[in-house]
Amino acid sequence: MTATSYWQESQAPRYSLLFALPLFIGYEILALAVSGGPGSEIRNGADVMLQTAFAELLGQRGPMVFEVSLIVLGLALIGRDVHRHGRHLSGLVFLGMFAEAAALALLCGLLVGGVTSHLFGAVGMALGPIEHTTVGVRLMLSLGAGLYEELLFRVILVGALAWAGRRLLGWSATLSGVVAVVAGALVFSAVHYVGAYGDRLTLYSFVYRTLAGLFFSALYLLRGFGITAWTHALYDIFVLVA
Repeated sequence: MTATSYWQESQAPRYSLLFALPLFIGYEILALAVSGGPGSEIRNGADVMLQTAFAELLGQRGPMVFEVSLIVLGLALIGRDVHRHGRHLSGLVFLGMFAEAAALALLCGLLVGGVTSHLFGAVGMALGPIEHTTVGVRLMLSLGAGLYEELLFRVILVGALAWAGRRLLGWSATLSGVVAVVAGALVFSAVHYVGAYGDRLTLYSFVYRTLAGLFFSALYLLRGFGITAWTHALYDIFVLVA
C-alpha cells in the first residue's frame, strides 16, 4: 500500500465511517454502564443538542429517531461505497488511521497548548464539573466528543457554512473554507460555556478551545470524518482520563 493510496482510502466512507463506529458503540455502552452513578447525568453537549433538536421536531421519539437515522445513514453510505469499490477492506488501513489519529492528537495538544501558553503564560484550564466525575464518565465524554462534536461542528456546521459561501454567496472554495473553519471554531468554543454543565468563561480557555476548533476543522477538511473524530476522542482521553 502506497502513501497515496492510504491517503485516499482512509477518507473513503467504507473506512472513515467504519473507523468511527467504535466511538458510537463505546459511548452508548459507557452511558449505560455509568447510569445511576455519580456524574451519570452528564452527557456530551453536542449529543444533547442534536437529540433535543429531534425531540422538538418529533416529540419523545425524537432521540430514538436521531440515533436510528444516524446508523441507517452511516450504513447506507458505507454500503454505497463498498458497492462501488468492492468488499475488500485492509486492516493495515485501519491500523494506519489509528496511528495517525494518535499522532495528530498529541500534535494538537502540543500546538494548541503551546500557542495558548505562549500567549497567556503557563496558565492551566480547569475541567469544571467533569473534574469530579469517575473515569468511566470521562471516557464516555471523550468518545462522545470525538463522535458528536465532530458530527455537529465539523460535518454539519463547517460543511453548511462552506456550502453557503460557495453556493449562496458565490465565494471561492478557498474563501468559503477559511470562513467556515474560523466561524465553526468560534461557535465550537462558545458552546462549551452554555448550559448547566458549561465551564466558567475565561479568555485563556476560550482561545484554547478556538485554536482546538481551528485544528479539528482544518483536519476534517483535509482528512475526513473518521480520523478527525478519533483524533478528537484520543485528545480528550489524554486530557480527561490519562
